[in-house]
Amino acid sequence: MTVRNGAGGMQILRVVGPSDSGKTTLIERLTERLTEEGRVATVKHIDCEPTLDTAGKDTARHRAAGAAETYGVAADGSWFATGETRSVEDVLDSLAPATDYCLVEGYHEADLPTVALAGGDHGGETLQRAPDADGVDLDALLSALDDCAPYETLESLVARVSDSPAAEFAGAIATFTGRVRARDDASDPATELLEFEAYEGVADQRLCEIADDLTGRDGVHEVRMHHRTGVVEAGEDIVFVVVLAGHRAEAFAAVEDGIDRLKAEVPLFKKEVTVDGEFWAHQHEH
Repeated sequence: MTVRNGAGGMQILRVVGPSDSGKTTLIERLTERLTEEGRVATVKHIDCEPTLDTAGKDTARHRAAGAAETYGVAADGSWFATGETRSVEDVLDSLAPATDYCLVEGYHEADLPTVALAGGDHGGETLQRAPDADGVDLDALLSALDDCAPYETLESLVARVSDSPAAEFAGAIATFTGRVRARDDASDPATELLEFEAYEGVADQRLCEIADDLTGRDGVHEVRMHHRTGVVEAGEDIVFVVVLAGHRAEAFAAVEDGIDRLKAEVPLFKKEVTVDGEFWAHQHEH
């Protein structure tokens, strides 16, 4: 659930299905189509070591020596990267600030908008099913994708306000990040996760009204707000407020008022799961 003054946010589409269902063919077609609209990245699930060119043999030695990540960069600007212990969520987070569309091949367990070929099973919302790549209605699929909430991080929101036409008049970007607190003190039962549900339509409208009010203040040029829904585990981020303003005082004041009003006025409901049990409550405090 995101409010932003203008376009932005990375849209993600996953393609799943058996190996002979044409997943890569569909990724190719989607990439060709979406590059007309913006910057496209692709992520593929693999079950083996990445295939590297001759130069990659040296970077493999770098990794063997203990490097966490290695990059090979050619004279023409082409590059590859390898590393260890990176999840698909880590990759999506790194792409979000500068990517308009991310196409993911595989990763059945991830909670992502999906087109399923040949009855492929997956978690996440199904946008379309087809017997194979040729059976996909691209126009209908991309229309459904446009209706999905974008994938946002604090970094992606900051990057987009930095690109605002009003950025030349701004001397400050202030942000707030709310996260799942495991406990208030050592005697509290530990919180394992929170699950958020939004009052559909109403929550988005209220967020828009708050953002518009804040943007209407003197010296405030742009406001972006994002609140996650679904399951958020202890230690993970829940909500972001980002303000582009002329000066720090205006930016800080708008950020503080933004999160206070979001918590007080936006109809969000949360279930808290602790080691002792679980309960639902109207959101009143993170």
